[in-house]
Amino acid sequence: MQETYHKFWSHCLGREIEMLSFGNWGYPVLLFPTSMGRYYENKDFKLIESARWFIESGKIKIYCIDSIDKDSWYAKHLHPATRIYNHTCYDRMLNEELVPSIRQECNVEKIGVAGCSFGGYHALNFAFKHPDKVAYMFSMGGAFDIKQHLEGHYDDNVFFNNPPDFIPDAQNSHFYDMKVVLGTSEHDFCKGENEWMSQILHRKGINHWLDIRPFANHDWPIWREMFPDYLSKI
Repeated sequence: MQETYHKFWSHCLGREIEMLSFGNWGYPVLLFPTSMGRYYENKDFKLIESARWFIESGKIKIYCIDSIDKDSWYAKHLHPATRIYNHTCYDRMLNEELVPSIRQECNVEKIGVAGCSFGGYHALNFAFKHPDKVAYMFSMGGAFDIKQHLEGHYDDNVFFNNPPDFIPDAQNSHFYDMKVVLGTSEHDFCKGENEWMSQILHRKGINHWLDIRPFANHDWPIWREMFPDYLSKI
């Protein structure tokens, strides 16, 4: 399984950012880490290994981008307005720098995005902010209301990065072309958030799959079962 390390300068972030990619060719999936996770986390916890067949057969190419959660949502030393502003810079890096590069490299119009736990938030938030660039969205154990990280602070940047707030009134024809999976499990403490997001999407007529797996917790073993299953839908 081909593994490539990348480091590139982001003008949007004003810093270098790191990434691993897996595979030589295939449909691109941008995979986010969990809370404050690094670009190598999904490899270390064997999520990449669960997708080995898709990668080695040239069907899928996975890009594991770093997070800046320690400087945004989890940066308790910063004012909440600064935290959310830093996230908007991260979103600009994804939208204006990384994703256009992936689309060009893989010769596709739209990509897939995925993530476990807080990575599921990143995947869903990016997909519904930029649905013209996303064909597949797989969230595994995600939670989507981020207001809890901001001590009551609320502004436009919060609104437009909090999916339960901005999705109900958002209008975009690309929403109805996306393949959306909300993966959770019977004993996942994020199960309620997935059911809530499913209701929001249902009211908008957005087709999706709310996948509630039995007997499992909010942890890597069930996510390693989900991920190859979801990749098989591409």
